[in-house]
Amino acid sequence: MRIISGSFKGKKILEPKDKKTRPLKDLTKESIFNILKHSKKFKINFSNSYILDLFSGVGSFGIECLSLGVKKVIFIENYQGVLPILKKNLSSLNTIQNYEIIEKNIYNLNIFSNLNNKFDIIFLDPPYKDKNLESLLNEIKDRKIINKNGIIILHRHKKEPDNYPSSLKLIERKMYGISKIIFLSYLD
Repeated sequence: MRIISGSFKGKKILEPKDKKTRPLKDLTKESIFNILKHSKKFKINFSNSYILDLFSGVGSFGIECLSLGVKKVIFIENYQGVLPILKKNLSSLNTIQNYEIIEKNIYNLNIFSNLNNKFDIIFLDPPYKDKNLESLLNEIKDRKIINKNGIIILHRHKKEPDNYPSSLKLIERKMYGISKIIFLSYLD
């Protein structure tokens, strides 16, 4: 796995040795960023963006955002088998310090209460078997942590049903191998 664009393009991203973590594949990540950069459906200015990377794993998505020069990335991950790898990947970026790692369970009731920013992109890459996404998406809306034109990006298994709250509208859905990427925004 590598960083595909920006100031750290080509830099290697360390991967976990266990099978409990499913890192975002380079091809899928490249497709997501091509859509974000080139689709007329989105108006993302990366240099002014705040990113929330939920179920961060090794940090592939958030690190790509850091390479593109975003304002800040907050990584939320609690799996002890992958946290040291996330920290190594981030520390290898030397000069970058505009990130924070929150080592807590994403389903902790007050997980979003201490966040000081509204986010332009919230990326969710939960385990494929996770069945609590709808409550998490409701919590994001209720806590008002996403900007008015903010985007939710979900990485799911292609066979998982698209269960998300009626307060969200589908912008785009793409299939890549066994996974799908869903771009959503909250209705006004």
